[in-house]
Amino acid sequence: MPLTFADASRWRGHIMCKACSQVGLPKEALDTPALWVDLDIMERNIQVLADFFRRSGVGWRPHMKGIKVPAIAHKLLRAGAHGVTCAKLGEAEVLAAAGIRDILVANQVVGEQKVRRLVYLRKTADVMVAVDSLENAQEISSAAQEAGVQVRVLVEVNTGMNRCGVEPGEEGVRFAGQVAGLPGLRFTGFMSWEGHVVAIPDAEEKRRVCTESVGKLVRTAEMARQAGLPVDIVSCGGSGSYWITAGIPGVTEIQAGGAVFTDVTYRRWGVPLEPSLFLLTTVISRPTATRAVCDAGRKAMDNVVSTPEVVGVPGARVGVLS
Repeated sequence: MPLTFADASRWRGHIMCKACSQVGLPKEALDTPALWVDLDIMERNIQVLADFFRRSGVGWRPHMKGIKVPAIAHKLLRAGAHGVTCAKLGEAEVLAAAGIRDILVANQVVGEQKVRRLVYLRKTADVMVAVDSLENAQEISSAAQEAGVQVRVLVEVNTGMNRCGVEPGEEGVRFAGQVAGLPGLRFTGFMSWEGHVVAIPDAEEKRRVCTESVGKLVRTAEMARQAGLPVDIVSCGGSGSYWITAGIPGVTEIQAGGAVFTDVTYRRWGVPLEPSLFLLTTVISRPTATRAVCDAGRKAMDNVVSTPEVVGVPGARVGVLS
């Protein structure tokens, strides 16, 4: 029998009521696995980041792809962030509905339905989007004109990660000029993501490669200004490299966001902050004195980048996730 809208609504209400019933409980009483945040640590991390960017003289546009929660976005804005970054249009829609106004979708929004959602979102938020192809820019331009709005765009530059982005230098400037000439769009600057440098283990080598990578972005922006283009934003930097990118002249804003939580991987990458996000689990089986099984396998977390660490049980370690 197919599930009706009324059935789905009842299930949604049941789930929400169950979540509400957890409010006020000590964390030890929560059903597991349960993701929880130590607010004291998270708020210290937020303040450390805000103070750092303030001293560095660069703007802070934290990435929400790992944070997700609008209430935390508002905390970031109150601490000094001037806007937020998203990986997906859907994230931007949720944040806009929660009252966030300055939003960068640091990705290409392609296809008629998504582009229409983008320009519709522009009616309630000052949304920016990354572009790296003329066809996509023209698609957004046409939809923006039809909707009677203007959409800010950043040209994404490939600075070594070899994912999205136009090539730096003359190609990037030429493309930016084409974008700047399209009605319904407002060319605002350039962005990149130096994700290929974050896992470099040697600190000096990491600094060298990161500086070289971001230098390509900054030089492209300088060339565009010399060509008469209005470059207001040069955006880059994530949680795994923010302390380097913030010190590179020409960068105007940093996208570090996940560092407010910090995890095993970020600590391994040199992030100087405390972990604030944890997964509470229950031991469901203890076949031997040296082996315990918890209710937190691959469906609750993963070890694609790093193996999780056990907190609060001295000597315990994660052997395998299944």
